[in-house]
Amino acid sequence: MSKYVLGINWYSHDAASALLRDGEIIFAGTEERFSRIKKDNSFPRKSIQAALDYAGIGASELEAVAFGWNGPLATPWHTLKASLRDELPRKGDFIPRSLAGMLSEYWEKGGKRSLMKFFPGVTSNVSFIDHHLAHAYSAYSLSGFDDGIVIVADGRGAFQATSIYHGQGGKLRLVRWIPYPNSIGLLYESFTDLLGFERHNDEWKVMGLAAYGEPNVPMDDFITITEYDYQVHTHALMGRYWSDLTPMTRRFGARRNPEKEITDEDRNIAASVQKATEEAMFAVLRDALRRIPGSKNLCLAGGVAMNSKANGKLMASGLVDKVFIQPAATDDGTAVGAALAAYHKLVGQMPRYEMKKAYLGPEYTQEQIEQALNTFKIPFHRSENVTRTAAQLVADGNIVGWFQGRMEFGPRALGNRSILADARDPEMKNKVNDSIKFRENWRPFAPSVLVEKFGEYFDPVAPSPFMILTHTVRPEKRNVIPAITHADNSARIQTVERSVNPRYWELISEFEKITGVAVVMNTSFNLRGEPIVCEPKDAVRTFFSSGLDFLVMGDCLVAKDPGRLAEIASREAAVKEAEAVVR
Repeated sequence: MSKYVLGINWYSHDAASALLRDGEIIFAGTEERFSRIKKDNSFPRKSIQAALDYAGIGASELEAVAFGWNGPLATPWHTLKASLRDELPRKGDFIPRSLAGMLSEYWEKGGKRSLMKFFPGVTSNVSFIDHHLAHAYSAYSLSGFDDGIVIVADGRGAFQATSIYHGQGGKLRLVRWIPYPNSIGLLYESFTDLLGFERHNDEWKVMGLAAYGEPNVPMDDFITITEYDYQVHTHALMGRYWSDLTPMTRRFGARRNPEKEITDEDRNIAASVQKATEEAMFAVLRDALRRIPGSKNLCLAGGVAMNSKANGKLMASGLVDKVFIQPAATDDGTAVGAALAAYHKLVGQMPRYEMKKAYLGPEYTQEQIEQALNTFKIPFHRSENVTRTAAQLVADGNIVGWFQGRMEFGPRALGNRSILADARDPEMKNKVNDSIKFRENWRPFAPSVLVEKFGEYFDPVAPSPFMILTHTVRPEKRNVIPAITHADNSARIQTVERSVNPRYWELISEFEKITGVAVVMNTSFNLRGEPIVCEPKDAVRTFFSSGLDFLVMGDCLVAKDPGRLAEIASREAAVKEAEAVVR
């Protein structure tokens, strides 16, 4: 009989669940996709129910349940101690908030109370996995490496800020941990806040903005970096509480409003904190290499591991041979790590395999898609060769919503819940930003490229299936694919393999046959401030609320101008007839 283990992340952000069957992830999803509340941090009951429904089991059939955070009291207790030691402001709100946090966590039992409220059928053992250990499991167990360095860096765990593990032979050994609040993540999120963006959500905006600035703002007051270590100066980042920017505003002026203006100073601040983050991560890696000699594979996890620019530089440095970062490297991924750790404890052996797919969410049949369109009385055309037709639409300059197969896990759209456009058009970035994403026009868009043609367009030649590494666009290709070439000539790429996502691979292949270019622009299928679409009705609403030209769900095509459907059907018939003559 199969063994099912449920992992849960529910602490401060990115609520999520993951379900294992016999040690393999069969479902994973963040709560926001189901609740439609961006960055939803409520108990992930909808995500859990979706996981159980996918497996066709009830809560009583779970062998184990694990949370990807330490048990109740651990986190506020460490915060209280740090404040009393003056590592955090002693005169601020940390002490009363820590005491309140202890009461809240004691009452909630770390999440057990909500679990039993929503899923009273759970009879299995419920455990708590150290937060950084859950991150480490989520990376090493799925890397395919037998031997590797694992670096976890985020805002904080219960008591850690950065941890180094050695993964070898199916075991994880803690080598070093750096206590919170000495946190690279805290540094980056504080500057994210100063620049007018949202912590735990908009850090990649700072990363994108950094390409337009010069790293000439001294960071010495905020972080000291040596060859093998770093020290974040917490008192320079926060006042009475972690979100109090008073010390920073004394230095840089008021918190910015990027909706009104972004100045050269703001761009330079972004570039400077990005450079400091990269240097701090290099210091941690060098320390790991001297502590774990001979290990040349690197796994990264935690919120800082979502910094694709830093990841790309680590990969290109020559210090390591291979880098693995699973697609949900931030806290949603600890649901996966907790489940893997709990399964390890249950059977005595760590699950280990190379994760190649992030398509772990719900899927909708062709019948369900057509039923949704008919319910809304939306005209559609069912295509016999939807990849070729969609590729032609993109090549013709249309912006296409692409809804296929199982939803991706993690913050990136990887070809199943994507908006696609022509990377050759230098104006396409502004078109998509202005008419669909309604976001800052300086933010870059990512490319999807056939893995076979990857080396023709990008350096270094190191595939990146999860869009979590930044590569350099080759000089001779920068004018060929300008829509995805960022200001610093970089791109956060997704390599697409036929065996992993055949339909998306076929679309890009058809696009190459039409245009000679094996790259398309790929951005997430959502509007600004909303989660990526999950089910057909989400896609329909987003389509009609934006400047998308076409929506492709399964084999169905929807157009803003329904008259174009007949035109498409006629074109398909002509192509089919021509092919028949050739045969």
